[in-house]
Amino acid sequence: MSRTVIKGDLCWSRGMDELNTVQNGYLVCEDGKIAGVFDRLPSRFAQDPLQDFSGCLIMPGMTDLHVHAPQFAFRGLGMDMELLEWLNTYTFPEESKYRDLAYAERAYGSFADHLLHSVTTRASIFATVHVEATELLMQKLDDAGLCTFVGKVNMNRNCPQYLSENSTNRSLKETERWLREIEGRYRRTKPILTPRFIPSCTDDLMYGLARLREKYEIPVQSHLSENYSEIEWIKELCPRSRHYGDAYQQFGLFGDGYPCIMAHCVHSTEAEQELMLKNGVFVAHSPESNMNLASGVAPISRYLDNGLKVGLASDVAGGSHESMLKAITHAIQASKLRWRLLDQNVKPLSFERAFYLATMGGGAFFGKVGSFEPGYEMDAVVLDDASLDHPQELDVRARLERAAYLADDRNITAKFVCGERIL
Repeated sequence: MSRTVIKGDLCWSRGMDELNTVQNGYLVCEDGKIAGVFDRLPSRFAQDPLQDFSGCLIMPGMTDLHVHAPQFAFRGLGMDMELLEWLNTYTFPEESKYRDLAYAERAYGSFADHLLHSVTTRASIFATVHVEATELLMQKLDDAGLCTFVGKVNMNRNCPQYLSENSTNRSLKETERWLREIEGRYRRTKPILTPRFIPSCTDDLMYGLARLREKYEIPVQSHLSENYSEIEWIKELCPRSRHYGDAYQQFGLFGDGYPCIMAHCVHSTEAEQELMLKNGVFVAHSPESNMNLASGVAPISRYLDNGLKVGLASDVAGGSHESMLKAITHAIQASKLRWRLLDQNVKPLSFERAFYLATMGGGAFFGKVGSFEPGYEMDAVVLDDASLDHPQELDVRARLERAAYLADDRNITAKFVCGERIL
């Protein structure tokens, strides 16, 4: 049995409204899973290797439930545009560059390195339509020691000719070639089917992807109800569907027995929410992106109260930064504006809930991930917050909240995935 003990000021969620802390505590990991958290180290662990981070915050590694790796290169640009204009002006031209593996090598190298040095330990990631570049990205993430799902994107309509896969047959063949080539290749990187969104995929392509999903038994990720123009477009493209989510359901790509992530869900109707709940679909809440692209603010507290599965996402490059600490603070700020300006029936997110979204909430897509409860996989990030000086005494919970607003990757001292130190 492999066992590791780390010491420090521990902080983790036990539920969406319960944040637990232990000062000068001990976290014990056995074979990659949490064995327990202790105020004093039991004698049976006294001879095990100890990594002492006294005075530092130790929190679960965070999950980015929705991020576009090829867009990392132009993060921070076009933030004065709305979604569809931004896609055509920035996103599609950039993604076309990944047919060049030399460019992909540089760009994906930068993305993987930034992700490694962030608080993120797990992520669900969009690549591009290019098989070889997608495999390169998967290898870089696997080499970094991160746990990720990566998807080769599908799109064969309503996109520039230079990026379109042209035909359903080509898109499906390239996707299946990719799935066969990567089978068993990586330790912690897995595939996820990735139709960009319904407007960019013909009906026959969507049905074909559903067949591949069943054949290879892999999860699905896409976009849902991000902005009003997109929703109106779906009504034209799928007139028989009751709502956007129902269109995915009719194609066979909306959960219901297999893992599925839908990003944004800013304007999901009650009927759409009910179907997401019934099918176990995960909502990837991307607060900064939704503000930057003028999409709106999803009623996340309502989703949580109604039992939906919700995680947090950076959505780079709709979001300008890969930091999930910033995503926590953006989620709180956006929810307060929504509450004040739009609907006072949906309460703002507390810090406890926002932290839960970044850890247990999104981590649940990967299994028992995102907490220090016994039996959870041991993903952890150590933050040295000593440089965030303050004149008053702060308890661990207050230091954690302060760190969410003020810390960055320079404060990261160590990082663990599945009990293995990767940084």
